[in-house]
Amino acid sequence: MRILGLDVGDKTIGVAVSDELGWTAQGLEVIRRSEWENDLERLRELVVQWEVGSVVVGYPKNMNNTVGPRAQIAAEFADKLSQCLALPVKLWDERLTTMEAERMLISADVSRSKRRKVIDKMAAVLILQNYLQSNPINAK
Repeated sequence: MRILGLDVGDKTIGVAVSDELGWTAQGLEVIRRSEWENDLERLRELVVQWEVGSVVVGYPKNMNNTVGPRAQIAAEFADKLSQCLALPVKLWDERLTTMEAERMLISADVSRSKRRKVIDKMAAVLILQNYLQSNPINAK
């Protein structure tokens, strides 16, 4: 079973998926958020298409390790998603992943307009890849 990685924002959801062995993460797409039901429907489609067994949602804790408003929103999203998909959904500390994704894209000489289109997908890849590397037993 594959694992879906999500970078949840107010306007977009970056989506990544693991390979079947749980070794690597690949970017899939960026979902433009609208209503909860529309977002959920697209996530359901991806779960079925990729035979997903669990989901990892980025958990943007503050640098001092406290839980702020963004992390609370991510936790509520993860809880709601778990109930709706009937799948395990785990939170994963994603501090600085967007900045890391931005640096990677800049070093690859990706233009600012193109970076804006893929930054959330790249952040989802980093979230999922970090999870996979830290949890080899859970990835299988």
